Amino acid sequence: AARWFGSASPDHTARGSAVAVRGAVHWVTHRSGPARALAAEPGVRARLPRTFRLEGEEWVVWVTDAEGEDALEFAPATGLAPSATPRRIAAGRLGRVLELAMAPDGSRAAVASHDGRLLLVERETGEVREVDRSEYGDVSGLAFSPDSAWLAWSHPGPRPLSQLRLASTTDLTVTEATPLRFHDYAPAFTLDGKHLAFLSHRSFDPVYDEHVFDLAFVESSRPYLITLAATTPSPFGPQRHGRPFEVSEKEETPDSEGTPATRIDLEGLADRIVPFPVEAGRYTNLRAARDGVLWLRHPVTGVLGDSRATPDDPEPESHLERYDLAQQRIEHLAAGADHFEVSGDGKRILLWSDGKLKVVPSDRRASAEDDGDSHITVDLGRIRQTVDPAAEWRQMYEETGRIMRDHFWRADMGGVDWDGVLDRYRPVLDRLATHDDLVDLLWEVHGELGTSHAYVTPYGAWGDGPRQGLLGADISRHEDGSWRIDRILPSETSDPRARSPLAAPGVAVRPGDAIVAVGGRPVDPVTGPAPLLVGTAGRPVELTIAPADGGELRHTVVVPLDDEEPLRYHAWVADRRAYVHERSGGRLGYLHVPDMQAPGWAQIHRDLRVEVAREGLVVDVRENRGGHTSQLVVEKLARRIVRSEEHTSELQSLR
Repeated sequence: AARWFGSASPDHTARGSAVAVRGAVHWVTHRSGPARALAAEPGVRARLPRTFRLEGEEWVVWVTDAEGEDALEFAPATGLAPSATPRRIAAGRLGRVLELAMAPDGSRAAVASHDGRLLLVERETGEVREVDRSEYGDVSGLAFSPDSAWLAWSHPGPRPLSQLRLASTTDLTVTEATPLRFHDYAPAFTLDGKHLAFLSHRSFDPVYDEHVFDLAFVESSRPYLITLAATTPSPFGPQRHGRPFEVSEKEETPDSEGTPATRIDLEGLADRIVPFPVEAGRYTNLRAARDGVLWLRHPVTGVLGDSRATPDDPEPESHLERYDLAQQRIEHLAAGADHFEVSGDGKRILLWSDGKLKVVPSDRRASAEDDGDSHITVDLGRIRQTVDPAAEWRQMYEETGRIMRDHFWRADMGGVDWDGVLDRYRPVLDRLATHDDLVDLLWEVHGELGTSHAYVTPYGAWGDGPRQGLLGADISRHEDGSWRIDRILPSETSDPRARSPLAAPGVAVRPGDAIVAVGGRPVDPVTGPAPLLVGTAGRPVELTIAPADGGELRHTVVVPLDDEEPLRYHAWVADRRAYVHERSGGRLGYLHVPDMQAPGWAQIHRDLRVEVAREGLVVDVRENRGGHTSQLVVEKLARRIVRSEEHTSELQSLR
């Protein structure tokens, strides 16, 4: 089940969670208990489960497409009688549900729809009320106050701007909590109802580029907090009676005292924004917990991963952090955190990390052990689900049609009768034999739209098995039956993926040498060394070499590549650049732009400083793979050199 894990939502005390697995929703007890299916009908997709407490009993709400269009279904966590079905409301009135939140008192659900609408759905009556609507994209970060009287969310403006808004859940009065100046997101009410915490890109501390004259804001996010009542002091400021050394158990509010009321003084709300005293960085997933606020902090990494120690090193990990509002300190709770949710009482965290679902305390660092007195790894293997591939494929076909209809860049589908297209291809579903057949069918259906960037990517499509080993060289069979090296591609030292195995230090192999054995096995005169290099990519391999001049056999160790494209690409660019330099007498520079993405941006800058210093520049965009950085490329190439600076060591010593 862990392989198909989608999302999970813990109950009030973290004794169990609603878990979405492969289009079904299950209730899973965390410790010493069973798992039970709440919605697991073949051919129907259930997603986005959320838990809430109603009259002391745990309930679950989720999104279902049982009637074709999205609807909400409700069921108690204890499950329904064998003949009973979950209660379903609002079918066809929600659009495609992108985000779902449930009020703590269970009275209503908040829905973010694909068409920019923010909706409130009453649990008892099924009434759907529109709270707000965005013209610039999807609302996100839906968060109810502890007393369920207020709803906060992030409302988009012209990209990349977004602001926080607040709405009363009774009269639907909407108020701007922050101005539309920055990117404000991930709001969360603190559990005492006194503050609204959120994340915002409003830190402006530029960093100089080390390759070219440029400045960039690489760490602009920081958590902030709004005091909701005008008389509530900042938790980071001085306190009239001083700050206690620690919070005693007697000072904590017992759960039995009820939910605190949330009072909001709307006048001057944006003037009461204060930053958390933490470093600016890259933050997501802010949540409120007992006496504090949690978030994920992500490392600053390159898009290509070339800055890692080696290309095979794992990606740097994200960290789960907690800010203790009482003690005014930050605590590191867990490394390698991918996602988390907080229990209703704020005392425990449901943590997804390293392919495992764990329950850990919200106020101290999680133990490295799988199980303990205060933490446990949830056994998802208890989930049992019957898979009907044909029913899944029918559901996937219909959902694909709805997703394309709801998100296509033109409302009229470019003049295509989309319903007609789906009807015409639907009979093919009865003839599918494998999932690959479904993928082929969806490609054909998307092709009817005649648009770009409409892809079908199967889950786990690329695989992670052993790869063919490649030597970064041109090798051919000669008349004497030997397989000789005709050309060794040179390494590009600025690209870790473009290393040349045969040009590595100590290998000492030259064009004309013959490869007579690989790993002690002789090279077949017909098939050559390639079959002997199967599965050797990234692993040391011994080659037996016969020198071209007829000397003694040599043994050398190389580490084959799994992909020669970067190596051959850089060699091709070097050849084209040499040609341009020769034909122009050195007056013209040459740059190739392979795509309008991060790889292309890196490639431009490898030789930009040298090539633009010439009288003219040839910019080659043949075979460009497209992307989104075109305006950046044009802007960079349009720059003119108006002055150059030279510093000698003598002048520098006088400073």
